[in-house]
Order: sequence, then C-alpha cells, then structure tokens
Amino acid sequence: MGSSYADLEQKAAWIRHQVFEMYVAAKRGHLVSSLSLTEILVTLYYGGFYRYERGNPSPDRRDRLVVSKGHGATTLYPILADIGFIEASEFDRYAQADGILRMHADPSIPGIDSVGGSLGQGLGLAAGFALAAKRDGIDRRAFAILGDAELYEGSIWETAIFAAHNELDNLVAVVDRNRLAILGETETLLRLEPLEEKFRSFGWAAVTVDGHSFEALHGAFEETLSRPARVPTVVIADTIKGRGISFMENDHEWHTRFPNADQIERARTELSAYTLRAEG
Repeated sequence: MGSSYADLEQKAAWIRHQVFEMYVAAKRGHLVSSLSLTEILVTLYYGGFYRYERGNPSPDRRDRLVVSKGHGATTLYPILADIGFIEASEFDRYAQADGILRMHADPSIPGIDSVGGSLGQGLGLAAGFALAAKRDGIDRRAFAILGDAELYEGSIWETAIFAAHNELDNLVAVVDRNRLAILGETETLLRLEPLEEKFRSFGWAAVTVDGHSFEALHGAFEETLSRPARVPTVVIADTIKGRGISFMENDHEWHTRFPNADQIERARTELSAYTLRAEG
C-alpha cells in the first residue's frame, strides 16, 4: 500500500477541511456530495490503485478516472494540488471566473479526464477509455465514480451490458452509495436494491464495503484489481452524505442549502476535531 491507514486518515481530514473552506469562500458548490467521496478518492490516489506520475498530469502517464457524479468532483482538487498537477493557489479562485477550478470539473483542469455533470454519462466514458487501452495493448485502468441516484439513468445499464460483453476487466466502477438523491432517500423515490445482484446479472463482479473504512476499501480494490476473471467490477461503497459535519449528515436538503454564519463556525469546529483525531 502506498500510505498507512493513519496517513490516509490525515489526508482525508485535510481534504475535508480544504473542500469546506473553498465552498464557504465561493458561497457555492455541492459540499455534502463531495464529503461522502473523500475516503474513496483518497484510497485510490494514495493507496496505490490509481496509477500516476507525481507532477506529471499527462494522460500518457496515468490511469483514467471519471467522476460521473460531477457535483462531487471538488474532492479531487486538493488531491490534484497535493500530487503536483495544479497549484494550490487555485483554491482561492474556486468557482471564480479567473480560476481553473469549477464546480463541475472538465479536461481543462490538469488531471481531469472528462466533463462531469450530465448524470449517467461517466460510466460510458470510462468504458471507452478501458476498451481503447485494451485495443492498444496498454496496461491502463479506468475508474468511474458514480452517484447512487445516477443509477436511475438507463445509459448506466446500457454501458454495463457493453462492458461485460467486451470483458473490460480494467474497468472499475465505484458507487457512492449514500442512499440520498436531491429529493430524498433513493429507496423511497425509486428502489435500487438489491444492487449487487443487479450488477452481477449484467455480468459484473460486485462487492459492497464500508465507504469510509480505508481498510475495507483497500481490501476491495486489491481484490478487484488482482482478480483473474475477465469481467468489469463495481465496488458499492456505503457512505454518509455530508460525512464529517454532523448536522449535514444524512440530510438530503443540504444538497443545495448553504449554511449560515453560526453553522459555518460549528462545521469548522467539527472538522478541526476530525483533523485532531486523525493526527492521533
């Protein structure tokens, strides 16, 4: 593994803090959707699963990653700065006209492979990256980060058929399974379960893990990427929307709500406590 679990906890705490401050300064963004993704992306980038060359965002020198739930892509920005793909000074210009970091990422940002925001398209893009690598004889992985409500889109399941047919064992989908859509709980709005069985019926390998446990995520990715079977894989990561800020957790209304001054200070206090715990 690239980093210890303690190191990963510290990275996650730092990223949550940075994402929050960018969001508060810009007075815009999708904070709670970004917070649920943190451990997933930290595990991929610092756990040795997403392969890249530090300081070199050239597409020829790294795997592919598509954040299909584009409203959560802000979580990537601190990581991209930390690995030398962008300048940390860009944090101060997040979601501003003179900066490169947008609420929805796009390929004008070094290290970003696709435009996010139109839900349901990212898995198809990642499958295309995976198929191209196969046909070109390149050892390259393609990861797609999906929101669970995004699975309502038919294009997801069309791609699932395509990926299994083409034996894309270099394709890994990760579902941010926080069980909340913008309007409420997924299982109330339009039931998704049994999700593992659905993917398996389309010819995928599937596993469900705690999406905030580095040990569980590491085990899932390690098993997935060492599996000899010629099938794509989905990791269903059970997460908490708004993770790290107690009054935002598991509340779908915070998808679009902005905190008042008292709530901002309360969130800062909680995130600082989270950082202290991570530092041990």
